[in-house]
Amino acid sequence: MRRSANCVPLANASQRLMNRGRHAWMSIAPATVRRRWLATEAAADAPPPPSPSDSDAVLQAVLQSTREAATARGIDGQRAPVWQRNFGIAAHIDSGKTTLTERVLFYAGRIRKIHEVRGKDGVGATMDSMELERERGITIASAATYCSWRNGVQLNLIDTPGHVDFTIEVERALRVLDGAVLVVCGASGVQSQSLTVDRQMKRHRVPRLTFINKLDRMGADPWRALRQLNERLRMPAAFINLPIGLERDLEGVVDVIRQCAVYFDGEHGERVRVEESLPPALRATAEQARRQLIERLANVDEPFGDCFLQREYDVPEAALRAALRRATIARRFSPVLCGSALKNIGVQPVLDAVVDYLPSPLEVESYGMESRGERRLLLQPDAAAPLVSLAFKLEEGRFGQLTYLRVYQGTLRRGDNVFNARTGKKVKVPRLMRMHADEMQDVEEARAGDICAMFGLECASGDTFTDETGKVRGISLESLHVPEPVMSLAITPKNRQDVPPNFSKALNRFTREDPTFRVHVDPESKQTIISGMGELHLEIYVERMRREYGVECEVGQPKVNYRETVTRRGGFQYLHRKQSGGAGQYGGVQGYIEPMHAEEADAATEPVDPTANEFVNALVGNNIPPQFLPAIERGFHEAVAEGALTGHRVQGVRMVLQDGKSHPVDSNEIAFRTAALMGFRHAFADAGAVVLEPIMRVAVQAPPEQAGDVIAALTKRRGTIMQSQSDGDAAAIEAEVPLHAMFGYTTELRSLTQGKGEYTMEYVRHAPCTREDQERLAAQYAGRRKGQSA
Repeated sequence: MRRSANCVPLANASQRLMNRGRHAWMSIAPATVRRRWLATEAAADAPPPPSPSDSDAVLQAVLQSTREAATARGIDGQRAPVWQRNFGIAAHIDSGKTTLTERVLFYAGRIRKIHEVRGKDGVGATMDSMELERERGITIASAATYCSWRNGVQLNLIDTPGHVDFTIEVERALRVLDGAVLVVCGASGVQSQSLTVDRQMKRHRVPRLTFINKLDRMGADPWRALRQLNERLRMPAAFINLPIGLERDLEGVVDVIRQCAVYFDGEHGERVRVEESLPPALRATAEQARRQLIERLANVDEPFGDCFLQREYDVPEAALRAALRRATIARRFSPVLCGSALKNIGVQPVLDAVVDYLPSPLEVESYGMESRGERRLLLQPDAAAPLVSLAFKLEEGRFGQLTYLRVYQGTLRRGDNVFNARTGKKVKVPRLMRMHADEMQDVEEARAGDICAMFGLECASGDTFTDETGKVRGISLESLHVPEPVMSLAITPKNRQDVPPNFSKALNRFTREDPTFRVHVDPESKQTIISGMGELHLEIYVERMRREYGVECEVGQPKVNYRETVTRRGGFQYLHRKQSGGAGQYGGVQGYIEPMHAEEADAATEPVDPTANEFVNALVGNNIPPQFLPAIERGFHEAVAEGALTGHRVQGVRMVLQDGKSHPVDSNEIAFRTAALMGFRHAFADAGAVVLEPIMRVAVQAPPEQAGDVIAALTKRRGTIMQSQSDGDAAAIEAEVPLHAMFGYTTELRSLTQGKGEYTMEYVRHAPCTREDQERLAAQYAGRRKGQSA
């Protein structure tokens, strides 16, 4: 943060003359040349990033801490990413993530002019490069960029979507980042997707700052948001700055650590002015906030707790900042900042906090798995070490596949041969780039800690690339957590001539880019079925097919992905015998099927997938020759692929094989596979088979006066109300509702709230459906099978 009572001019007279000449040339240059010029010259025209002299001591202390981390890991300071931060911005939808990112890029000198979300000025925000994003005002795909701050600290930034349908974008961004900024709306507080992002940050062990945004809105209450951070997210947090005024009166922020006022002057808040004296009305509040910060830090950081016991609230600023950094990196604390990105208030302190409190790659432990011994190996962010990198995102463009990578160890150079740990093949790096949204800048190399992109390299998301020397060839990095799709649609091109090749080409591209987008052909109807995370998710891809590939599609009714399971143990004893002249078929199996209970998953030392199925060989003796056991297991997997009740996949079932029969001549693999398949189906009904439906967590924001109507509507849709509270101008209602009951809810909610309500939903689990629904689904399945047999 900059401490100066005087404003710094953006450019002197000679610089303005140079700019005038450049702009005159730009007016006659071709459009493609102008875009390339703007991409490379953006920093020259943007406001210079503040480099406050009085914060040099703070920065030097941070850099010294990072150098000590490098020394402790045996890495030379010249090869270590001491001056680097990799962070992302994540939040609930419409919390102001992209608006915040736009200001970050402007103040850091990366862009020349601020543009707003939804393209109100005909341009749109820098990171929303897709036309659909600018039209709808939402982020659909994560976007990467880079800039520098505070005397050259390099920042790699990823802006992520807020809608739950695009949660895979947040998942893979957090997988490769070292820190994050969680943005919370000052008026709405912690919302449903805030909870999802919190879980993702904890799963990937990502330290975070929290920025309470939109404090210029009616009903903004940062203290309520702080309470929710501590209670709902269970993350110890405290203010490191406070707002000066709220709603229309928001003017600046109070630096809680230094007890001074910070204002943001200029047309876009680009000039930071610090006043040593606080407004009298805020002095008591600021002092109380500092005491609360010290107390909460003392509870989570032992060295600082000892200092607090000795000096109470009179702790040195350096000790307070050091404790903030330690506790944040250890994920025991989250510093909270306040402001309004739209009003250009409080953004520069967020950038200062990223530098001061989020870790460098040296202060984060990343591990690779040794494929042979399955041993975890600590990766060293050393540019001279053997290369280890992860491909975390793919995009298909006009010039081939664009692969985003995070380099964890070593150096990746253009023209190098690298080894793909999944395929076991060597590939050459044809082109290496740094990304600024949809713009690319060629680079010769990317070192440990960098985020870059490669063009023209065929691979899959989650692939590990190592150097070709073989020193780390056996290492692979943990892949991404990919949730299962919850909704499906039948899709058909209106013009049958579009099927080759645009229709298939579009679907192939989307499935490569997005692991949560699935495509298959229904074996009964022969229709193409697309599956995804929700209505908006699938709607976006249908629209992209029209715009990007010129393929108009007809879409069928949404289809819910039901599942089947069993509720108790059921035995089977089945003999498959067939004689038709010559060698026959003879195979018998005996055993039982049972549900895989949740308590078994809780007792397991390794994570257990609740949707998985298990085959157990409990044979005693040789009644079934060992060579037929794989065939029996294949028969089991065929049986669970299509349940006997409704034809949906079976999950959470264990099949235990105890005995069987065989014939020295007629037994073969086909006989035992068929016996296992039919034995499972016979036992399925006796084991209390049920149909499971996806249950969604629905979070509704509505005016308080319509809260009763909203609750009644959710209850009518078989929803279970989990929480309901009214804060200021909005009521927040959370419920768990079956997915099939949510179709058409958007229209109903708009009608109930006069267009003021909004909602998001997220998959929670599969649970048994009602008897009426089960009977209806079973009757439909029986009708389809009867029609096929006829």
